[in-house]
Amino acid sequence: MNRGKKILSLLFKLGIGFGCTYIIYGRIKNEFGWEQVTLIKNALAFTPSLTYVLISLLLIPMNWGIESRKWQLITKRIEPVNYTTALKSVYSGICLGNFAPGRATEFLGKILFFSDENKGKISVLHFVNGMIQLGITLIAGLLALILKLEAFSKEYTWLIYLLFCFGGFLVILFIVVIYRVNYFLHLISKFLSKKVNVELSSITFPTSLWLQLFSLSIIRYLTFCTQFYLLLTALAPQSEIGFLLPGIALYFIITSLLPMVSFLEAAIRAAIAMVVLADSGLSSTSLAVATVLLWLFNIVVPSTIGYLVLLRMKFDFKLIYKKK
Repeated sequence: MNRGKKILSLLFKLGIGFGCTYIIYGRIKNEFGWEQVTLIKNALAFTPSLTYVLISLLLIPMNWGIESRKWQLITKRIEPVNYTTALKSVYSGICLGNFAPGRATEFLGKILFFSDENKGKISVLHFVNGMIQLGITLIAGLLALILKLEAFSKEYTWLIYLLFCFGGFLVILFIVVIYRVNYFLHLISKFLSKKVNVELSSITFPTSLWLQLFSLSIIRYLTFCTQFYLLLTALAPQSEIGFLLPGIALYFIITSLLPMVSFLEAAIRAAIAMVVLADSGLSSTSLAVATVLLWLFNIVVPSTIGYLVLLRMKFDFKLIYKKK
């Protein structure tokens, strides 16, 4: 029996590795032609541009390190874990998140590091934590949209109204969820596990915790905005920061609201960048390469780390906790 479990675990791990490799390889193959490779090569030959790329790379552990600290803080209300475990949980989630649109499977990797009886409740906290980060992205994106209203041509008027309405609705929902968090936790937990009565009314979220989560979310948002800005500047040093920053904020709000399908993700992200950064003076090739590099830095590299973490784990394939 144990031998059978080991073989099944090995096959499962190999399947994850093959799936992630296939998805990543397909996107790189489609996006990196001779023109893109030449652009990167020329940029790296320029010392300031090389410096920008290296700084962007160094921000990877800061980006996901902050997210891991947030994860440690919010899960502490149910099951305390040390920072190393939180870090492994986040990286594993990034790896498994590649298998579904909108990274819907990310929570499956994160809950593996928690006890069986708490997996359902921890799953709920994953969505709450994500909503906090999304709230910061929405607020910054809507402010940027106001600043760039005049820059959009009439053909994109529908996009402006759609963003305002949908973004505004989500911000209101976000505020309501914060005030009635236990009620929404109860609803989501029932949806995730209808057969099990998950008691969440006793979980408290003090104001100090919300302030910590909001502060860390803002710092993380500024971190990946800085990464994107550095990559854009590396590929087009003449770009002006005044044109780039509002466009970057718009880029993140749109990509956050659209569920990405793996084989279309590259094309969708590049198209969005071309629309919101049309007045930046960057070529379509530069924008496409910058979006792919950002994806490589913040998804591919962490996914690789997450896969190495998963390889060292023993799977019992219990994604939902046991009923006692």
